[in-house]
Amino acid sequence: MRSGTSDLTTMSGARCVPVVVVFVKDFVVYLGDVITANNIPIANASLYWDQALSPTRSRGIPWASVFGNHDDAPFEWPMEWFSASAIPQLVCPVVNSSCSGEQECSFRGTSRLELMKNEMDNNLLSFSRSGPKDLWPGISNYVLQVSSQEKPETPIVYLYFLDSGGGTYPEVISSAQAEWFKRKSEEINPDSRIPEIIFWHIPSKAYKKVAPKFLIHKPCVGSINKEKVAAQEAEMGIMKVLVKRPSVKAVFVGHNHGLDWCCPYRKLWLCFARHSGYGGYGNWPRGSRILEISEKPFSIKSWIRMEEGNVHSEVILSS
Repeated sequence: MRSGTSDLTTMSGARCVPVVVVFVKDFVVYLGDVITANNIPIANASLYWDQALSPTRSRGIPWASVFGNHDDAPFEWPMEWFSASAIPQLVCPVVNSSCSGEQECSFRGTSRLELMKNEMDNNLLSFSRSGPKDLWPGISNYVLQVSSQEKPETPIVYLYFLDSGGGTYPEVISSAQAEWFKRKSEEINPDSRIPEIIFWHIPSKAYKKVAPKFLIHKPCVGSINKEKVAAQEAEMGIMKVLVKRPSVKAVFVGHNHGLDWCCPYRKLWLCFARHSGYGGYGNWPRGSRILEISEKPFSIKSWIRMEEGNVHSEVILSS
């Protein structure tokens, strides 16, 4: 896709944990295209990744992230750089970093693995994970648990994060990832009693099937429908697995800046986040998608909050 900025989903009233229970009120999900990691004149794009996450970190809000196609885009030499006077000065890491030689300080690009390792190693508030090694090349594949406030050992929602590829990888969720989700969800939620919410960056082909043709009409909910769905290259089974699980309530993606709708698909919802970053294509107003998880009575509700504060497009995902 053509972006280079992040799409945000923010959850309030939830406590998200991988294994150990942690008490938090709010939680931010970075849905990919946080930066353009390889195609910039810098030896280690983790410096920019850290800067992009800083608004969340500075407020003491925990977060989790998945990768988009631009986060791992291949490096391309711009034509204007072939003029000696136009070649930008290489930005290298600070002196006390691990980069200590000319060979390391070069236009080598920054891989998903490096970005994730840096985020996990240097941010106590990050709940992002690299995921199982046998799911290579996808990196950001993991599950977090939202726990009951009164009974920390009791889950109320599971959050699944999947790497939809792009950049140096094909833009797909592989059959291995689909099998991993099936196996993992049956292991920790065997009776499908606990609701499950799914996050990845590039929409599946199912999004094209439910996309509004022109204006957004019920049962879809949203405010902008200004471009066609830019779907993954192939469907390798993940949607078949998701629709068979009654516990899956919604899938959230980014990627398309000109779309912010939610539409029903079988027994679940397919939703776009709102374009949030200061960059990339399009001049639509910025905002973010909010998820509110309530325990008593239980509900999963979502809406769009714009940068200036107004809200719209509320939808009940589960009750």
